[in-house]
Amino acid sequence: MRICGIKLTHDGAVALVEDGQLVFCLEQEKRDNNRRYQAIDHLESVVSALAEHGLDPRDVDQFVIDGWDGDLESQFQVLSGAGPITLKGGPYVERHAEGLLTSLDGSGLMLGGRLFSYRSYPHVTGHVTSAYCTSPFAKTEQPAFCLVWDGCIFPRLYYVERRGARFLECLFPVIGHVYAAAGHHFGPYKRAGRGDWDLGVAGKLMAYIALGSVDEDIVAVFQELYQERFAGDTELASHYRADINSAEPLLARVHDFFEASALRLRDQAPEDVLASFHLFLERLLVSEMATAVERHAHLSGARNLCIAGGCGLNIKWNSALREAGLFDAVWVPPFPNDSGSAIGAACSAMVVQDGFVPLDWSVYSGPALLDGQLPSGWNSEPCSMRKLASILASNKPVIFLTGRAELGPRALGGRSILAAATSPEMKDYLNDVKLREHFRPVAPICLEDRAPEIFSPGTPDPYMLFDHQTRAEWRDKVPAVVHLDGSARLQTISRTSEHKVAELLIEYEKLTGIPLLCNTSANHHGRGFFPGAAAACRWGQIEHIWSDGVLLTKIPETELSPVDGALTLV
Repeated sequence: MRICGIKLTHDGAVALVEDGQLVFCLEQEKRDNNRRYQAIDHLESVVSALAEHGLDPRDVDQFVIDGWDGDLESQFQVLSGAGPITLKGGPYVERHAEGLLTSLDGSGLMLGGRLFSYRSYPHVTGHVTSAYCTSPFAKTEQPAFCLVWDGCIFPRLYYVERRGARFLECLFPVIGHVYAAAGHHFGPYKRAGRGDWDLGVAGKLMAYIALGSVDEDIVAVFQELYQERFAGDTELASHYRADINSAEPLLARVHDFFEASALRLRDQAPEDVLASFHLFLERLLVSEMATAVERHAHLSGARNLCIAGGCGLNIKWNSALREAGLFDAVWVPPFPNDSGSAIGAACSAMVVQDGFVPLDWSVYSGPALLDGQLPSGWNSEPCSMRKLASILASNKPVIFLTGRAELGPRALGGRSILAAATSPEMKDYLNDVKLREHFRPVAPICLEDRAPEIFSPGTPDPYMLFDHQTRAEWRDKVPAVVHLDGSARLQTISRTSEHKVAELLIEYEKLTGIPLLCNTSANHHGRGFFPGAAAACRWGQIEHIWSDGVLLTKIPETELSPVDGALTLV
């Protein structure tokens, strides 16, 4: 059974699940140096994604399109070979508590000159199915709660077991976009007008708040305004909750909230305001989750939690939920945001057929490296891991490209810039070449068995989804990966992993005694990962590029001669 999941809107992607195994997921932003959050605006992208894996649309048994904005259904305007067409899809949220797996059946999906029928499930359905089916709970057939907190919805709690899933309750009336909206009113991303949502601000604010300190008086202001405008029995709050299915009124009410906050907090430092707002939301999330868990404690599997939706990328909130003692285990997939929605669409059809069974998957299921003609000015030679480790040990960063790209928004060693963490200047250097703000952290990638020695808790974290503190005795040894508040967005990898980055870390550890490196994504500013070495060479900001056993070294301009020609990396 081949199921093709399609996400047409932002974070567009095509995924294929065959007989319960994820074959691939190709995110648009990771193709052709596309912009971050790229949508699919032409159905030829679906045809080409299948063709890259030797498939024709006729080889697919079922197509599934992820749902989107709308109470009863959504609509998509896309291009096909025959011109513009309109497709219908499922709504954003299921229509009733038991309706998570209710589909809209559509036709008119034009692929390769042929029409295909398709199904479309609510957008949140894909978050629930992708989170649970990739979890350890699915493998052991354990039920679990699933928290979905996306940009345009309140945090929604579901209960999932092998035979089905159902909605339990909304935890509190705050949409996920409120975090990014705070950045439109305070701090370095403040705007003069109200504007639209900015999908990139939330992650940057997580870094920025390390510059500030929590002030309980500020927290109290947010608590008071939350009751007055969102949660209480006031007229303002009632109007806000009445508009939950319409994005524009929600956006307006959220901006009203922050304009009222700004009047009360005009004398406060913006970094303190944002740090305090972050903690206000964190406390609200944990306390309301605790109340909900107690309310539903009779359900089997009440000690397991999956987290999905864009807010699942907030590592501090994930850690707070894990550390609250409410759950025995907390699972966040590496693609909790919409980058996993194509996978979720395919999983939804799989679940309808087989129940909530585990998906056989690998995080390295993205696009393969593209071959291509390299620009002039680069030397090429075979390079062992030991030699590459010695280059890194000499404090020179390396673009590291290997195998298929990782899924989700985080570079996990397949499309990374790696560097020694021993120099405090390295973080600033990497931020400069990436055109990032000075307060942005650089993540560590560390051998799993040594992580507890360096970080607290240092528990396995293969997808950079929880918060860790750097132990005091290591902060001066690896300063480039220590954030302003002492934290680190850690990625761990087992030394028995077959991935090439594990082999490199082992060789680097042998040379230096340090089992970690700096790890940041290999990409143009504002775009997805480099699709291959040629794109990295054209960027030209790092002089060493390692691509599946071949080292490319930039030739200094003083050494270039007129006969230096282009190379082809194969």
